Amino acid sequence: MSRYEIVDLFAGPGGLDVAAHRLGIPVTGIEWDADACATRRAYEASLKKEDPHVLTLQGDVRLFGPEKFPTANVLTGGPPCQTFTVAGGGAGRRALDQVLAFIERMGDGEDVRDDVALLDDERTGLVLEPLRWALTAIGRGEPYEAVILEQVPAVLPVWQAMATVLRAKGYSVAEPEILHTEEYGVPQTRRRAVLVARLQIPGNPVEARLPQPTHQRYRKDVSAIPQPPAAFAPWVSMGEALGQHDFTVVSNYGTGGDPKARGRRTDKEPAFTVTGKISRNRVLRVRDGVEQDSRFGNEEAGLLQTFPRFYPWSGRAIAQQIGNAIPPLLGAHILTAALDLPLRADGKISLGYDGF
Repeated sequence: MSRYEIVDLFAGPGGLDVAAHRLGIPVTGIEWDADACATRRAYEASLKKEDPHVLTLQGDVRLFGPEKFPTANVLTGGPPCQTFTVAGGGAGRRALDQVLAFIERMGDGEDVRDDVALLDDERTGLVLEPLRWALTAIGRGEPYEAVILEQVPAVLPVWQAMATVLRAKGYSVAEPEILHTEEYGVPQTRRRAVLVARLQIPGNPVEARLPQPTHQRYRKDVSAIPQPPAAFAPWVSMGEALGQHDFTVVSNYGTGGDPKARGRRTDKEPAFTVTGKISRNRVLRVRDGVEQDSRFGNEEAGLLQTFPRFYPWSGRAIAQQIGNAIPPLLGAHILTAALDLPLRADGKISLGYDGF
């Protein structure tokens, strides 16, 4: 049994928690969305009694704190990103200076919740919740051994500001960076800002670190062939992940600043970023000389996110659940590096299903 136990804030349908389970780490996820909770509970029901637990608490993370999870020694979280994304309204990006000021005040010991509640979009303030939990745990004399956060690239300045606070509180923090998912074997191009912090324990000054890439970064019109350094494998294609070949995906989004110029990728390339609108991407195949137009289903979208093929997606808005999740394989790489977990004999990180 792992010596670690995770409490996962904004846990979604279980991306990081699937990774934790496959690595033998018990985890409790807090998630307010009823549909994501339905999926999580269906996954829980599929596990064996001897497996590390994957539990779900449906609710608002703002109403809880570390005291409710006294055995958890690792804090993880991926706060809602809608206000920070390019596709979203941008309230979080506009309020960035305020958010950074809140972080500095929190580091000085202030309770800023009343002021945070005055933000134009309450979802923006949710990005501060992991820091509140971490500081509360420190104040209780029971600091988390590790803090692991991920979100869209626009949140990188927030993670950098939190890193400053955590370092002042006795943590080693790897400089937050933007990771490219295809560099970790995920068959899609997706970028995530990641923070990893490790508590500095007397006599055991462990250093926080981010995962090292294992695969090539995708570059358009460059073939996936082994490149130096030799440890880098070719990126994983859609065709490999799905077991399907000879198709082209036409993105729902424009490219090069032209909304009418739809991006195109073949089965021999990684997928575009999987979002809740993946069903709008066209999947073109030519059969018997006739072009056929189809769409990716939920099972295929889940595979492109590295969930198990038969993951028990439940509730409504399943495509949105899939698009909101952290890919489990990326989660496994982050957890392995952050917690100094042992690698397999071949040095690889694997989920142990569907080729991942």
